[in-house]
Amino acid sequence: MGEEIELILDEYKVAGRILAEVREEAVERIKEGVSLLEVAEFVENSIREKGAEPAFPCNISRNEEAAHATPSIDDETVFGADIVKLDIGTHINGYIGDSAVTVDLSGNNEELVKASEVALNEAIKIIRDGVTTIEIGEVIENTIKERGYKPIVNLTGHGLMRYNSHAPPVIPNVKYEHGIILRENNVIAIEPFATDAQGAGKVVEHGNAEIYSLIKSKPVRMIEAKKLLKEIKKYQGLPFARRWLPRERLDIALRTLKNGGILRDYPVLREEGKGLVSQAEHTIIVTADGCEVTTKRIV
Repeated sequence: MGEEIELILDEYKVAGRILAEVREEAVERIKEGVSLLEVAEFVENSIREKGAEPAFPCNISRNEEAAHATPSIDDETVFGADIVKLDIGTHINGYIGDSAVTVDLSGNNEELVKASEVALNEAIKIIRDGVTTIEIGEVIENTIKERGYKPIVNLTGHGLMRYNSHAPPVIPNVKYEHGIILRENNVIAIEPFATDAQGAGKVVEHGNAEIYSLIKSKPVRMIEAKKLLKEIKKYQGLPFARRWLPRERLDIALRTLKNGGILRDYPVLREEGKGLVSQAEHTIIVTADGCEVTTKRIV
């Protein structure tokens, strides 16, 4: 059993190393006037070229958007003076790396960016076998508030399991009364989100979804829906982008599968008060007396 766990953890580590390389290269491409679609496709193609697969579509969320924004197939949007959240997922045989960074193209939000980064780093410092998710949430909340910002209460970190990018446990960004104890070899993603004085500290769904995942497979009659279901089974339940799919009668096929309870969609999550949002995230393996961050760049 010990050897099996080591092999699994090694695959988490490889996924994390590849992610760190791609993230660093992608950040250099985020500039005013550059296409969002170009950056997203660069990220996803680079992951594949380096020997992994995307664990979910490249998320590029701007300004008051917090998560679940990815370009459409014909998206012509370019970066402006935005605060950009780049959220990337990789996997090796289903074992996932998940990491995010905020890039401030306006140059006016350095402290907001630091609020989520410092909260992440402070949380990492206390991770060890026996720490509780209550303690992690408290550290994140206090760190963000001490810097004059608000944590987003209904976005959380999460566990990572094979082919499951949002597994238990929930890793809150505020102190909750109840939590769980983390144990050695747990793999988790910690991702603080911070917003400014205008923000409500909460996100709501907004706009159309470009990201979907398979809930469960069931028989369908529509030919296009059958073909699409066969196509998306290869993602093994991990999220995928609409732009990754064959375009023939795609809208009606997606709608059929969603209405049948076969797919779920992920609308963009926007800050309720339309405050600016920053995000920072790493994947962590809990150890007996600390932790290992798999998604840090190894120099």
